[in-house]
Amino acid sequence: MSAPAHTDAHGHGAHDGHGHGDHHDDGPASHSTFKGYMTGFVLAVILTAIPFWLVMGKVIPSQSTTALIILGFAVVQIVVHMVYFLHMDAKSEGGWNMLALIFTLVLVVITLAGSLWVMYHMNTNMMPHSMHDMKNMP
Repeated sequence: MSAPAHTDAHGHGAHDGHGHGDHHDDGPASHSTFKGYMTGFVLAVILTAIPFWLVMGKVIPSQSTTALIILGFAVVQIVVHMVYFLHMDAKSEGGWNMLALIFTLVLVVITLAGSLWVMYHMNTNMMPHSMHDMKNMP
């Protein structure tokens, strides 16, 4: 005699093709195909090459404008990496991935803002303001 088939909560057999391993998330972040990875790779290369060209070709005369544009490209590249390589969206892992991302972003913003604030004030308060001040230094 053979062992009886195990059934789940819905009365289906254990090997009837409706197990947990057959769950497919076909949402927008489900790009675990060669085409999805290649799309992400091409976007990442483009988002790297354009800022490189902007800096090396000195296309924009203002350094601060160039820095802001590069920062924008960096943000877009982070999103491309998260979607195409990390497969993150608001629905993945029941929303916990997005919550972890938001928490990480809050910590990064606090750390960067605090570091910049400290460095600015150290520069303002510690550096001599004129050559006369430098001559009077011990």
